[in-house]
Formats: sequence, structure tokens, C-alpha cells
Amino acid sequence: MSKPPLISPSILSADFSKLGAEVAAVHDAGAEWIHVDVMDGRFVPNITIGPGITKAVKQSTPAVVDVHLMIVEPERWTDAFIDAGADVVTVHQEACTHLQRTLSAIRARGAKAGVSLNPATPEDTLQYVLDDLDLVLVMSVNPGFGGQKFLPTQLNKIRNLRQMLDDAGNTSCHIEVDGGVTPDNAASIVEAGADVLVAGSAVYGKDDYKAAIDALKGR
Repeated sequence: MSKPPLISPSILSADFSKLGAEVAAVHDAGAEWIHVDVMDGRFVPNITIGPGITKAVKQSTPAVVDVHLMIVEPERWTDAFIDAGADVVTVHQEACTHLQRTLSAIRARGAKAGVSLNPATPEDTLQYVLDDLDLVLVMSVNPGFGGQKFLPTQLNKIRNLRQMLDDAGNTSCHIEVDGGVTPDNAASIVEAGADVLVAGSAVYGKDDYKAAIDALKGR
């Protein structure tokens, strides 16, 4: 890898009985971001956590708190998660009727605005919001559950998104990838244009968090 990616471990794979310690441990081991997966049982077939846990994460680490809203009507909840300490709030393109308005509202609150695409959603759907984005999250599995295998079809989407963003002059926009990320495929994901990798079991499923994070960074 020409430049090591930022690593955003997903707390869904952490031990919730000691969540504060788990969050601090991965940051101490080299993770720059902490990924908070919010699911409502409607947009995806699982229910997870809300603003209260997000606030606890924020209080446990100086890392960037990276909140991924896999919920219907995410615009109703962006303020609550920003109030809880989210530094980045990502909504799904598929869940937003007025995507540009939602992204602008997130930015107006001082947070970074992200949009996520499910595997079957074309990157062209973001053509008219490229200037409003701080992050694009490419789902490399169908969202809802951890432990799924990476879908190689998403590599071309990452390449196309990077070209689209560069052509639009938004060269600072992050491309984050979530789903099935491992040391075996991290280099190809980064080479395609991603610079933030979400990892659940690839970090929290290992005994040595630093070694796991270093492996994802290609060290």
C-alpha cells in the first residue's frame, strides 16, 4: 500500500460487557476511528444500538466516532447522534428521500457527512451530491450482520467513486469500505481507492489488536 488506510473497528464485534475498555484498547493499538453500527430492524434485519451507546463510546476515546445509520428516516436521528458525540454521520442513499438536504443538515451541525451505498446500488446515484460529501461508505456485504464475505464486485465501484470524486474536485472525501475486510484483501481495497477500512472480527476477533490493525495497514 502506498499510504496505510485509517482503521475503524466496528464495536459490534467488541465485548459489550467492557465496551469502554474495548474501545480504548483498539485506539491504543493504532485505530484512528471507531465504527458505530446503528440498525433498526427495518432498514436491515437486525437491531443494535442508539445514541446512549454512542455517547459512551465518545467518552471512552479521543478517536473519531464514526456512526453508520442503517435505519429508515435517518434524518430524524442525525441530531441525536451528533449530540451524543458522533464526528462522522453516514446515512444510506437508499433510505433518504432528500439526500442532499440531509447531508447539508449534518454538516450544518459541525459533523462530517457521509453516504453509504448497498452492494446493488450504483455509484451514479451520488452524481448530484458529490460536493456535499465528506465520506462515501461502500458496503462490500449486504448490511445487517457481521462475519460475511467480501464481495469483489465492489472493487470496481470503489474505483469509479474515486474517479467521480476526483473529477468533481472533492479530493478530500474519504472512501470507506465495510464488510468482509481482512488482511488478505485490504491492499486491493486500498489500491482501488479506499482510505478507511471498517473491521469487526478482523480486529476484535483477534487476541492481539495491534498486530491485527498493523496487518490491515499492510505493515
